Amino acid sequence: MLVFEAKLEGTDEQYRSLDEAIRTARFVRNACLRYWMDNRNIGRYELSAYCAVLAADKNFPWVAKLNSMARQASAERAWSAIARFFENCKKSRPGKKGYPRFKKERTHGSVEYKTSGWKLSDDRRYITFSDGFNAGTFKLWGTRDLHFYSLKQFKRVRIVRRADGYYAQFCLDVERVEKREPTSKTIGLDVGLTHFYTDSNGETVENPRHLRKSEKALKRLNRRLSRTQKGSNNRKKARNRLSRKHLKVSRQRQDFAVKLARCVVQSNDLVAYEDLQVRNMVKNRRLAKSISDAAWTQFRQWVEYFGRVFGVVTVAVPPHYTSQNCSSCGKVVNKSLSTRTHVCPDCGHTQDRDWNAARNILELGLRTVGHTGTNASGDIDLCLGGEIPLDKSSRGKRKPKK
Repeated sequence: MLVFEAKLEGTDEQYRSLDEAIRTARFVRNACLRYWMDNRNIGRYELSAYCAVLAADKNFPWVAKLNSMARQASAERAWSAIARFFENCKKSRPGKKGYPRFKKERTHGSVEYKTSGWKLSDDRRYITFSDGFNAGTFKLWGTRDLHFYSLKQFKRVRIVRRADGYYAQFCLDVERVEKREPTSKTIGLDVGLTHFYTDSNGETVENPRHLRKSEKALKRLNRRLSRTQKGSNNRKKARNRLSRKHLKVSRQRQDFAVKLARCVVQSNDLVAYEDLQVRNMVKNRRLAKSISDAAWTQFRQWVEYFGRVFGVVTVAVPPHYTSQNCSSCGKVVNKSLSTRTHVCPDCGHTQDRDWNAARNILELGLRTVGHTGTNASGDIDLCLGGEIPLDKSSRGKRKPKK
């Protein structure tokens, strides 16, 4: 599945209609979740049938205005949260299992239509929503030309509200595959905080630190927000300015990860990296903000995605002792985080700590590929103007050969 995104241009009245549709979709999702809490033995089909009950209930006349398939999509979202909770419990995931929660009113939200309730114009530059909220026709602003795809390939349309406006996300049933010339190069990546990563060739990429560079402006906007009165228009404006700044930082981080991951994949025939448990690493109070700002997981997910697109082998290796082992003789050389230079007392090999670790990661990756011959894979979230796989069942995993 691919996702193309375009910004919606309309009037204030049309935007208010979209807000009503988003609130209704959130209400249906929360109502289905409450129905499951009261009846634990029901499944996804009972939740889907409950949408019709909500639409026929005279106490909730606004639910009937929402398209029937949009109501079903909201019920699917509720069941997705429930299924994720059960899966975490079944796998005995440490810590919190992610018990489903009710969605609250926020500056962002979304409503999802399937194959009805919307229609594209002949020139594919306008979209019209025809459900009970009468949002009308919006102009699409984007960089993707939708003429290359038939209407049968458009499976869903999601309306997303962000701090800077409303966006339409088109989910297309298309598999993206691109050709590239083999380079006969392999690379191992060791991510860090001083440098974003150090590869097995000794090259480094500086850590952009998008959040750190914007902290001063964010703190100023937070102070302005705290001085406003709750419920006032000034508070809404201040909250919107703060949300826009956070959105900009998020987009900067995503843009950096996408461009760097594509460059790494296109330049090599094999990419090896550490299988880091970032969820556990952010428990360190002193490093949590820096680790989150680096967005290692996001970078890894894009590397895996472009690996499937370009047919490049991507391997995640265990991170154990990659910084301690000597890349020359293999001996374990214990060192603390403050020790930035690897010096082996056995063979005398001296090298930068991260460079030494990257060489060990590449060696482990080559061993893994020799036994399995597989591509690693992962899922990624939507990037503005990008295309991504949405269906988790389409992961390109293969079982290791026996």
